[in-house]
Amino acid sequence: MLVQPGEDGVHLRTCPLCEAMCGLQISVRDGKVHQIRANPDDAWSGGHICPKGTTLGAIHEDPDRIRQPLIKINGKWREATWAEAFHRCSELLLPIIEKYGISAVTAYTGNPLAHNFSLGRYIGILLGMSGMPITYSPGTIDQWPKNLSSHLMYGGWWTIPVPDIRRTNLLVIMGANPHASQGSLMAMPNVMGEIAKVRQRGSVIVIDPVRTGTAARADEWLPITPGTDAAFLLAVVHTLFTENLVRLGNAEEIVEGIETLARIAHDWTPERVAPVTGIPAERIRSLGRQLAATQRAAVYGRIGLCNQEFGGLSSWLVDVVNILTGHLDVPGGVMFPRPTAWSVTCQPQLGLEGGVAKFGRWSTRVRGAKEVLGQAPVSCMAEEISTPGDGQIKALITVAGNPVLSTPAGHELDKALAGLEAMISVDNWINETTRHADVILPGQSPLEQPHHDDLILQFAVDSFANYSPPVFLPDPSHPGEWEILIRLTGLCTGTPAEDVLVEAIDDGFFDYLSYTQGFDGAALRKRYDHGGPERILDMTLRTGYFGDKYGKNPDGLTLHKLRKNPDGINFGPMVPRLPDILGTPDQKIRLAPDYLIDDLTRLAHRMERTPDDLVLVSRRHLRSNNSWMHNVPALMKGRDRCTIHMHPDDAARCGVASGDTVTVQSEAGSIDIPVEITKEIKPGVVSIPHGWGHGQPETRVTTANAHAGVNTNILSPPHFTDEISGNAAVNGIPVTVRPAGQLSSRGGTVGAS
Repeated sequence: MLVQPGEDGVHLRTCPLCEAMCGLQISVRDGKVHQIRANPDDAWSGGHICPKGTTLGAIHEDPDRIRQPLIKINGKWREATWAEAFHRCSELLLPIIEKYGISAVTAYTGNPLAHNFSLGRYIGILLGMSGMPITYSPGTIDQWPKNLSSHLMYGGWWTIPVPDIRRTNLLVIMGANPHASQGSLMAMPNVMGEIAKVRQRGSVIVIDPVRTGTAARADEWLPITPGTDAAFLLAVVHTLFTENLVRLGNAEEIVEGIETLARIAHDWTPERVAPVTGIPAERIRSLGRQLAATQRAAVYGRIGLCNQEFGGLSSWLVDVVNILTGHLDVPGGVMFPRPTAWSVTCQPQLGLEGGVAKFGRWSTRVRGAKEVLGQAPVSCMAEEISTPGDGQIKALITVAGNPVLSTPAGHELDKALAGLEAMISVDNWINETTRHADVILPGQSPLEQPHHDDLILQFAVDSFANYSPPVFLPDPSHPGEWEILIRLTGLCTGTPAEDVLVEAIDDGFFDYLSYTQGFDGAALRKRYDHGGPERILDMTLRTGYFGDKYGKNPDGLTLHKLRKNPDGINFGPMVPRLPDILGTPDQKIRLAPDYLIDDLTRLAHRMERTPDDLVLVSRRHLRSNNSWMHNVPALMKGRDRCTIHMHPDDAARCGVASGDTVTVQSEAGSIDIPVEITKEIKPGVVSIPHGWGHGQPETRVTTANAHAGVNTNILSPPHFTDEISGNAAVNGIPVTVRPAGQLSSRGGTVGAS
């Protein structure tokens, strides 16, 4: 029998920490989490769990987690009531807006939004209604190139094809490591178990500079030079055309640009790219033949392809290869998911409907970086705060983010934040970023609020839905994050936060979302006795692919139906969706968008560049999740993970040995870090994990500070980006490595910065 929120017993729950969305059984005794196990009856994950999922109780009970609002007075924190905290926000922000205008205010929204029940559904209110002209997010350190290529090819910036791993016989993985991440822009449980099944049926090939945990479990590892994936893929395209292997399959009648692509690919021979990529020309050709000859095959490219200097081209060409080999929109290839609920995040951007390349509608004040899909490079934020003049940022709102550790040259942002006139953070910890805030407004723990994934379902290999009620009852005086965001939105428009009419704005937002689906929101609201994110969830379920359409499909999906099925409802695997999924005006796939083709000149120049002696790439660990899981003691056990990996040949040239501390230097800065020597990395490449650099003064993350590590983003030049998407290139950074304390070529010793 199901227990109710706040009761002892076994609660069924979907893990909110990553794309795997594993079903959990959470045992509560005496009001505390006693044990967390996998739910073997979960209709999605069927008993899979990773180490992070077992720690939700530790996150909930973390003594460092903020339970009450904090206000900083004369540099010291004190707890405040919610009324006091909202009033203080008004005192700080209203004078700035009155003096400088709303353009002096910006926001940074962090990665956890994608996994948060309230924030994921309501962040659009803050970003869309506050009037802030420019805001920042981790999107431009992560998947923005894929948003760009999908927007241009399919007419939808979140219309991203996903590999149908459960039915494929050949899987090529580029720049992704599901062994650590579980999956990214590809949601499924137990990815590595499914990869093992692919090997039993056929073959798995990993193309990556590092022999990752995924590569170690593949049939073949092809080490590639960072930043050359686009050239490699163009040579595969060249092979497909020159050997008459192009087969468009289901997409044949809806693809335009095939002749343009054939002409462009002519000059990108395997022999031309082999010396630069490090992959032999014949292996490039044979891979093209493998993909063309295998009925069920898929190429999957992820973050390593996105956050490099040619992320846009690489993201585009992954799809091009899948299309040319007849593997788009077919079982076992790459397909478009049928999410059970549509996501507020995925709505078309005003003025960019139909996949138009109308970018650069505005540029940043200091660097002149152009807007792409409504965003500018997040690395611009520090200079926009620190550089005086008209339009200087004077106030910042952060929402569940830690950009000091997660953005290029975060140490420069750390300095800049100290100069703000006001900073408000919606966050549960005093971390390296929020320590600069004047007010911290805490959210609820993951176990104090409901859960149903929103954005992640857009990439799910099965059409799945699962609603989780709270495990613990939240403090009734604690507003939900959705209310906090609404109050901050009203504050940005000139109303004191404490006076904002939350219900009116919530109703207006619901009415707008209903209108986008062809419904009268005012009429629909009469069906509900409450507002908030559960009302939005019910509406997105009802108006989604499997929904009841408010009575038109009586057997369809509703939130009430989900509540009665606590193990979730699985509607089955992906099915062909072309051409209906396309948002282009003529419902055609644009295979060769001019905006992307024009960037090939930049790639050609890269081919002639003198090779760098050493380049840096990032990495991630199964027990880590960017910077926000390092305060969980159980996940921090074992040996130091914040080390630099080097190939033995490179270590010998640099005169270092395993265990030594070395100075790693780029044009942006330098850090000191211990060395691990390994053959599981391509010579000429070094690797450092991201998300570290704790131990800063005035932070309250006890466990993280005891395992501080160093911030690899100190080495990331802010201007090193994929020019066409604005995404940061945090992979492929030229660096030097030498024993710590040794004189640099610039004269003098260089230590950690």
